[in-house]
Amino acid sequence: MIRRFPRRFRILLLGALACAAWPAPAPKTRNVVLVMTDGLRWQEVFRGADAALMNKAAGGVSDPEALKKLYWRDSEAARRELLMPFLWHTIAAKGQIYGNRYQQSDAYVTNGHNFSYPGYSETLCGFADPRVDSNDKIPNPNVTVLEWLNRKPAFRGKVAAFGAWDVISAIVNGERGGFVANAGYDPLLAPPVNKEIALLNRVKADTRIWDGEPFDSFPFHTAMEYVKLHRPRVLYLSLGETDEWAHAGNYELYLRAAQRVDRFLQELWQALQAMPEYRGTTSLIFLCDHGRGEAPVEWKSHGEKIPDSKYIWMAFLGPDTAARGERSHVAVVTQNQVAATLAALLGEDYAGAVPQAGKPIADVLPR
Repeated sequence: MIRRFPRRFRILLLGALACAAWPAPAPKTRNVVLVMTDGLRWQEVFRGADAALMNKAAGGVSDPEALKKLYWRDSEAARRELLMPFLWHTIAAKGQIYGNRYQQSDAYVTNGHNFSYPGYSETLCGFADPRVDSNDKIPNPNVTVLEWLNRKPAFRGKVAAFGAWDVISAIVNGERGGFVANAGYDPLLAPPVNKEIALLNRVKADTRIWDGEPFDSFPFHTAMEYVKLHRPRVLYLSLGETDEWAHAGNYELYLRAAQRVDRFLQELWQALQAMPEYRGTTSLIFLCDHGRGEAPVEWKSHGEKIPDSKYIWMAFLGPDTAARGERSHVAVVTQNQVAATLAALLGEDYAGAVPQAGKPIADVLPR
């Protein structure tokens, strides 16, 4: 029968048969770690320290020359690698990173608010909900991809969320979802509470600088201890100092916070690769909840009145993500695609189950 068709139709038919015979490969990923750092600008991620902010007037820097020795180099590539070496030497080198607007790679939020709760909810639910329009600590009315996965037998009891900002516990709604969600100054009480977790709980309670949010080291090290004890398959970690120091107008501490997040990522990744349960089967997703305004005036702020604060960045690393590095001249990626991408890396069809969610980012999935 095929021989009766013209050659061009035979080629199309054979191609269709080949596609039917060769389904998309099953992912190698068994575990996913999603890390977010609040309000870290794409400008620093891709260009390193900003010269317009390394001064007293714009960045609150008391010793500009000392700060330049730490973070300034003549080339953008050198500056960004100095600021976030793990991101550029490992994640970007072996995975993919999006959001450099100078390279025609846009990434942005779709919620229109450009602040935290809507950004976290969009990331975790896969869509912007007009009801989510404040940072109030109100339980999320929507089911996140974390809760959705935890309902499945393969992931039940293997999902956990940790955050610096206390509102994270309301956003992920772990109480309703039936998984561990520890944020703010709340102690982690999931048994066993070993001596390391007990000490973290105690010191966190005694170290209060901001209302509702401890330093990033507390949620990070608490999450690390939890991983060692429980081996979750899906781990969510939200850090907040990058946003706090930016709002305070302290550019030096903002840069230090960004560099510390990078170091935390390296420590977490190396710990995972040392464990048989995670080695070679874990994917990492790294992004922020919103952007910020341009230097030197609007960098401290974000929101609807600062349109540029919708722009973000996102990075992917893992056994199913091709090493394409810094993406350029590519289609826009949006925050609402993260939830479905996370699920797809685990072989789960979140976009099919939640039609309003953004579709997975195909380029970071197995082919």
